[in-house]
Amino acid sequence: MKTVHRAISLLRVTAACALVAATSGAFAQIMPMPQNVVQLSASGTVEVQQDLLVLSMNSIKEGPDAATVQTQLRQALDAALTEAKKSAVPGQMDVRTGNFSLYPRYAKDGKISSWQGTAELVLEGRDFPRISTTAGKIQTLTMGNVSFGLSREQRKKVETEAQAIAIDQFKAKAGEIARGFGFTGYTLREININANDQGGIPRPRIMAMQAKSASADEAVPVEAGKSAVVVTVSGGVQLK
Repeated sequence: MKTVHRAISLLRVTAACALVAATSGAFAQIMPMPQNVVQLSASGTVEVQQDLLVLSMNSIKEGPDAATVQTQLRQALDAALTEAKKSAVPGQMDVRTGNFSLYPRYAKDGKISSWQGTAELVLEGRDFPRISTTAGKIQTLTMGNVSFGLSREQRKKVETEAQAIAIDQFKAKAGEIARGFGFTGYTLREININANDQGGIPRPRIMAMQAKSASADEAVPVEAGKSAVVVTVSGGVQLK
């Protein structure tokens, strides 16, 4: 009886393998391996003036207890916020608080010797004179960092231009490859589009800190650079 069962099981396995082989053969006939497919990529680059300024200001305080340091930081930040909000205009100069932290400092014996904290205010927008002038009026914080970039509107506009260039380059390259191999044209198989930008170096930081210490009420000098927005189109084409 066991021999019969073994024989039946063997028959079933053999039949299943035969079915898989037949199915694989059918798929091979239905789905032939693609021929004359070329993978290529092309890029479009547009250089544009940076129109977004992000300027951060901060205060660092240290004292014997956490409550005193926290109070000093809040007072400095509140005064800065009051001054900054006088000139705030959505999109032109937005005002927001940044990092606010408080942490202990330890002596050699492992005990807390003092507390140190930092508070940050960020001015961000497209109106450079408004932002730099406001920063010059704030007396309770010092310069932290200056960086430049592209606004959402500017980035969208430039990416559209760079994408059009990249697509034209891709089509031209695909056509050249097709003709070079003796084909009359091509059809698209799959396409991927990626965009990124390469910003300039934020040079004004040291200048801004020196100006702040030299004259408290003057506007902080800032100078934006340019960003190169790059869009890359890649994918495969079927030569025909």
